[in-house]
Amino acid sequence: MKLMHCPVNGPRSISEFAYGGELRAMPDPATTDDAAWARYVFERRGIAEVRREWWCHVPSGVWFIAERDTLTDTVCRTYLYDAAVHA
Repeated sequence: MKLMHCPVNGPRSISEFAYGGELRAMPDPATTDDAAWARYVFERRGIAEVRREWWCHVPSGVWFIAERDTLTDTVCRTYLYDAAVHA
């Protein structure tokens, strides 16, 4: 069974988690044009690398960040989001 470490609940079955997308900086809505919004919404890098992603432990509702190697599908680490760190 594949496990993922929830920062609050510890190691759990991967079936208890939902993927929420890559953690990316959102453009400023007050100054961004339509072309930039389209790139933000629709364009993704297709290269294998370690990415920061949003994940949710569904039974507890805890959202957190996972650093995952997309080449090997290995989770390197998980941690709670801190807005001060990611600003």
